[in-house]
Amino acid sequence: MKEFVVFDLEWNQNPYGRETAVESLPFEIIEIGAVKLNEKLEIISSFCRLVRPQVYPELHFKIAEVTHMTMEELRKKGKPFPEVMKEFEEWCGKCAVYCTWGPMDLTELQRNVAYFGLENPFPKPLLYYDVQKLYSLFREEGKEKKALDTAVKELGLKEDRPFHQAFDDACYTAMVMERLDWEKAEPYISMDYYQLPENRKEEVLLRFPGYTKYVSRAFETREDAIADKKVTDMVCSQCKRTMRKKIRWFPASQRAYLCLAFCKEHGFYKGKIRIKKAEDGRVFAVKTIKPVDEAGAAEISRRKEENRIKRNERNRQKRQEKRRHQKEAKQSE
Repeated sequence: MKEFVVFDLEWNQNPYGRETAVESLPFEIIEIGAVKLNEKLEIISSFCRLVRPQVYPELHFKIAEVTHMTMEELRKKGKPFPEVMKEFEEWCGKCAVYCTWGPMDLTELQRNVAYFGLENPFPKPLLYYDVQKLYSLFREEGKEKKALDTAVKELGLKEDRPFHQAFDDACYTAMVMERLDWEKAEPYISMDYYQLPENRKEEVLLRFPGYTKYVSRAFETREDAIADKKVTDMVCSQCKRTMRKKIRWFPASQRAYLCLAFCKEHGFYKGKIRIKKAEDGRVFAVKTIKPVDEAGAAEISRRKEENRIKRNERNRQKRQEKRRHQKEAKQSE
């Protein structure tokens, strides 16, 4: 039986700045709060634990201000992270479907697991529900991602507990889930990128209503990723045939590429590749393929032309700079 584990974390960071922080642990978890929901989104169990800090022995002033916690309270009531994590893992069970407000909590939880030398208990790929994204998709048409307290106010939910405490925020997140049209929202699952595919066989293809998302294995460089045929293939999300590219992949920004392809049966499709940084410094590709109308196709064509003009201008400036240096070199002889 499926069970939704809606959880939230509070964490501390180095009070003296990033320069002296532990690189592999920028955020040390100080609280885990969660509620477990059945398939009707009813709360059936709860979990709340404080964690005794071991890496950053002082609370960052902003963390103390927002959470109203004290280091004395954490030392007195908190347990070591490995102990709390073991309890949380056992409480979640093997049927857990994780839900969070935003994408950070699962990543930071796994970073803490790795730092303390624990075995990663999460499945691979790790699929979960980003309730913030779902709220944006179905309440804001995907235009803006709201803070949890803003969403609670917009929905008119009862604010009978504080914000910015892990258990209370988990409860609020569950309340927002309950107000969503879950039958429509459930297909839009997210993937956590902390554990990436290690080879071609493990690469992930997710199918959503109307579009697909592909997550590649890690590559040494961005150039290696964009040169990979599987990364750059355009496949129709309906008939699953490889499509002919009308506009080949071109850089739309430093870390994104666009493409336009055409399916004889289903029309134009927009491809977008985002190049993201992996935990070990390598890169991986996240490719989405979505249908577009003629106006959407024209917009991609316009951006391609804009990109060509900018590239030509950069090349012209480089040539001018080169000629100027050559002229100055001759004059100095």
